[in-house]
Amino acid sequence: MKLLITRFIAILILVIPGLFAMKGFIMMKDDVYNYISMHGDDTATPVFAWLHFGGGLLLFAAGMAFLGGWILTRDRKRNYVGPRFKEKKKPTQTQPPKTTS
Repeated sequence: MKLLITRFIAILILVIPGLFAMKGFIMMKDDVYNYISMHGDDTATPVFAWLHFGGGLLLFAAGMAFLGGWILTRDRKRNYVGPRFKEKKKPTQTQPPKTTS
């Protein structure tokens, strides 16, 4: 039962950022569509909703960054990534010999 609950929580951790990214994409799509559709209406002045579009962009970027980072981390653990995406090894700094005068 404990394994089932932990897997359910893990799926929720991945689904929630995906839903945020989806909502952000839909917000951006709706803003572009509404702006274009206002050009066909003579009674309305076309105004782009920058604040709503920016919020959608923020949600989309945050959701995609989380999912992309999670996939990259998982693939690094399993050694599926190419040499470009492998973690860089930090060079060991050697201490110069101390001279006594």
